[in-house]
Amino acid sequence: MSKESLSKDSLNTLSSLEAGDKTYHYYSLPKAADTLGNIDKLPFSLKVLLENLLRNEDDTTVDRGHIDAMVQWMKDRKSDTEIQFRPARVLMQDFTGVPGVVDLAAMREAVKAAGKDPAMINPLSPVDLVIDHSVMVDKFGDPSSFRDNVTIEMERNQERYEFLRWGQQAFDNFRVVPPGTGICHQVNLEYLGKTVWSKDQDGKTIAYPDTLVGTDSHTTMINGLGILGWGVGGIEAEAAMLGQPVSMLIPEVVGFKITGKLREGITATDLVLTVTEMLRKKGVVGKFVEFYGDGLKDMPVADRATIANMAPEYGATCGFFPVDEQTIKYMKLTGREDSQLELVEAYAKAQGLWRQPGQEPVYTDNLELDMGEVEASLAGPKRPQDRVALRNMKASFELLMETAEGPAESREAKLESEGGGTAVGAQSAYFEHPFSQPMMMNGETTRLDPGAVVIAAITSCTNTSNPSVMMAAGLIAQKAVAKGLTTKPWVKTSLAPGSKVVTDYLRVGGFQEDLDKLGFNLVGYGCTTCIGNSGPLPEEVEKAINDGDLTVASVLSGNRNFEGRVHPLVKTNWLASPPLVVAYALAGNVRLDLSEDALGEDKDGNPVYLKDLWPSQQEIAEAVEKVKTEMFHKEYAEVFDGDATWKSIKVPESKVYEWSDKSTYIQHPPFFQGLKEEPDAIEDIKDANILALLGDSVTTDHISPAGSFKPDSPAGKYLQERGVEPKDFNSYGSRRGNHEVMMRGTFANVRIRNEMLDGVEGGFTKHVPSGEQMPIYDAAMRYQENDTPLVVIAGKEYGTGSSRDWAAKGTRLLGVKAVVAESYERIHRSNLIGMGVMPLQFQDGVDRKSLKLTGEETISIKGLSGDIKPGQKLEMTVTYPDGNTETCELLSRIDTANEAVYYRHGGILHYVVREMLKSA
Repeated sequence: MSKESLSKDSLNTLSSLEAGDKTYHYYSLPKAADTLGNIDKLPFSLKVLLENLLRNEDDTTVDRGHIDAMVQWMKDRKSDTEIQFRPARVLMQDFTGVPGVVDLAAMREAVKAAGKDPAMINPLSPVDLVIDHSVMVDKFGDPSSFRDNVTIEMERNQERYEFLRWGQQAFDNFRVVPPGTGICHQVNLEYLGKTVWSKDQDGKTIAYPDTLVGTDSHTTMINGLGILGWGVGGIEAEAAMLGQPVSMLIPEVVGFKITGKLREGITATDLVLTVTEMLRKKGVVGKFVEFYGDGLKDMPVADRATIANMAPEYGATCGFFPVDEQTIKYMKLTGREDSQLELVEAYAKAQGLWRQPGQEPVYTDNLELDMGEVEASLAGPKRPQDRVALRNMKASFELLMETAEGPAESREAKLESEGGGTAVGAQSAYFEHPFSQPMMMNGETTRLDPGAVVIAAITSCTNTSNPSVMMAAGLIAQKAVAKGLTTKPWVKTSLAPGSKVVTDYLRVGGFQEDLDKLGFNLVGYGCTTCIGNSGPLPEEVEKAINDGDLTVASVLSGNRNFEGRVHPLVKTNWLASPPLVVAYALAGNVRLDLSEDALGEDKDGNPVYLKDLWPSQQEIAEAVEKVKTEMFHKEYAEVFDGDATWKSIKVPESKVYEWSDKSTYIQHPPFFQGLKEEPDAIEDIKDANILALLGDSVTTDHISPAGSFKPDSPAGKYLQERGVEPKDFNSYGSRRGNHEVMMRGTFANVRIRNEMLDGVEGGFTKHVPSGEQMPIYDAAMRYQENDTPLVVIAGKEYGTGSSRDWAAKGTRLLGVKAVVAESYERIHRSNLIGMGVMPLQFQDGVDRKSLKLTGEETISIKGLSGDIKPGQKLEMTVTYPDGNTETCELLSRIDTANEAVYYRHGGILHYVVREMLKSA
């Protein structure tokens, strides 16, 4: 249907309400219930989806059957009905935004080549891109750190920022928040999100729930504000902004009941790590989680957002909090207009979207947590769901050491029980030389021990959106400085808030000066350490780690601690609250029990314990009271303007991008070149080689790392051949606009472990015909020369982590036709289909181990050449080197009819371009 036409509205639900001085029209859920039956017990998140269907009913993409299926869900508490969801807007960050705009530019090029108007490729839904992932912690612990890092960032990313400025003027409905403003999710929470959206349509102002998809998995953070949204790959987001609905099955919804209150000394971070552990254990991949219970009454939006942010870590599509008084309180604090507050309250109450005391919708399944049972916690050393109580940290690290020292078989068995697979299996090699290393720091002799905290970072969207934990960190710093404590010299400290407002309230609270004295100077407003932009460690520290093969630690207030993500040399990474980050910077080692061991000594030589520094809830509450609405007004008044450097960037004025062969950041990708009107027929896979044989919990960081890379890597060699010195490599994430770099970086994580090779870490494989060990990229290119199809074999939870479309794009460009795994994380499965790569799943009782795969086999898959349908069964034949064969059944993880269409077209964007060309 036309974007501006009203819904068919077969249930006659169009109604009106007054909010402030304005009349709004809306598609009434209570009126729909007159025909459909009582829907009061429908989960709030599904009510949002139901409204979306009512508002977009057109008898083509949405018909009465889809609407009825939402009601039937209450009886069955699950559904196999596919619906088309149209989000109100799209959110992007620059690591995913640059390749997104590159794709749009390439699509315009394809339309131009077809003799059509390239301007037809243009966002139809509002798009906001926040540049937040590019600042690195090059400088730290100094008053000039922020200024120096911003200067380096602008110099390092000049090409990328020029390109984004071009996109800003070339596309309509596309806004860019310049660097140095904040993290996209916090900007979304504090400024962009409206909870209720409105637009003029056929002479009426239509009000409807604010919904979105975002190109970052932590888009889910906005659910804390009662806004339904989740992360998708850049590919799917681009399709959504071009008017393509998001195809999805009506999800199962797990209700999480929260009761009680947090005890004295327990933070929102402790709560979220507990929730994450519980939900990951429950198993909520592909499901909505909705929080309810009277424990929400006094839970501020900042705490809700912290929990919602971690939905990717507990595996859910989203973690939704309904609208209530806390929503209005937060929107008022953050400077939303009174008219918007009135609309949100009036609309939510009229639609039955306002949370009432004691309300308990029906859910597919339920969990419950009394917040009074939560204890101080961290999570690590490599998975966010692996919670460790603070009191057990010392024992946990020592257990890792002991595990490494035992017999190989028992060591592997122990590690396997703690998570298994690629991510864990390599741990045994980490602890073979746990000896202290002497070093010089600041002119004094000291030593670096196993467990040393070499990075302590207050960073990431997860916690820096939350004044209570940020003020707690400030109070710890204030008390530590007063007692004469100092940060250990080997700790790289950093403070990277999610928005400038944090700086305002830390200063008003009187805490920034004390944080500075401990080395937590402002380093930038961006994702930094959590995305792998931790920057280099001091040379002395790097040398000591390498010389002793030491297992050291980072402690960060982030949400991700996957292997090789934070820093290549830091093998254990622990998620913690901001106050605990400060505490561990003072202690300098994770091999301590901070509930009993001293952090250091005061001016008089007396031991100082964590309990001596930890602030009371009253102290934190008084500090949080200093956060004022005026701070938000000031910092967001010119949010899209940028500084003088940003404004001075020259912008080429053209609808089609002028590609440069000399650019090492932006290249014309091959995805749409030579695009035919109709896709080629799909063929069965015959005699494919295995490119990689992988274990469990292989993350998108393993598949497509975001951080730094070495000069001798394929990507490093490519850049050096083009005159780029290693110091100017930047990161994989910043190079995502250049497919040549990203192909070479696919499966190139330094911690990935290919089971085709014995005891080798990193992006290597065996080129089976020659028997040679080589980088995966080099092997893939050799296979392509001989037109040899490739497959990847993996274990459970394949594609965990970030919504990284390059993990799918790189897989396709290497020539991989299919991935066969035991299970998938939601976003990566979708991304693979979006790039025309078939995700296949082993059936119960069959996996790479039962098939005794070594990687030297060839793989054939039948059933692809027919009519691809959702959930069909395919046949895989394994041919072993001795000529024997074994056949097994695989499940196609193409879950919806739309996904089948996208796959047949070679990808979702290929389908969109073809459809646009047909309609032009």
